[in-house]
Amino acid sequence: MTETLQDDAAAATAARLLAHDTFDAKCVLRPIMDQTTSRWATLIISALITGPHRFAQLHARVGGISQKMLAQNLKALARTGLVHREVAPTTPPQVTYSLTELGASLAGPLTELIGWYGRHGDELLAAQADYDRGQSEVS
Repeated sequence: MTETLQDDAAAATAARLLAHDTFDAKCVLRPIMDQTTSRWATLIISALITGPHRFAQLHARVGGISQKMLAQNLKALARTGLVHREVAPTTPPQVTYSLTELGASLAGPLTELIGWYGRHGDELLAAQADYDRGQSEVS
């Protein structure tokens, strides 16, 4: 009986520790991770680190994003608690987006990632060119 209790306790501990194992295909956080680390979400969160933005400001700031993609990403980020959507009672309504505390805590690492690309851009492009040359020689 004691052995069964210990096994149950070990299983419960393992389940708790693995509850958010993003390497596990069944991890419930994977869809959120996919949404928040997409190209657009990363840029939106990074843009909002400077302060609240209206939709048009974000659209102008995040080059290349369509209005539809911006709206979809903002909705997903609001759903995950990273972005706050505030609607002012005006005609027409003025909507402002800002980072929540949770979103601000993610913005730092994301902007660091973007900065890393900037710092290593030449190396990344050179590596791609070297790889492509090697592939063309093999063909």
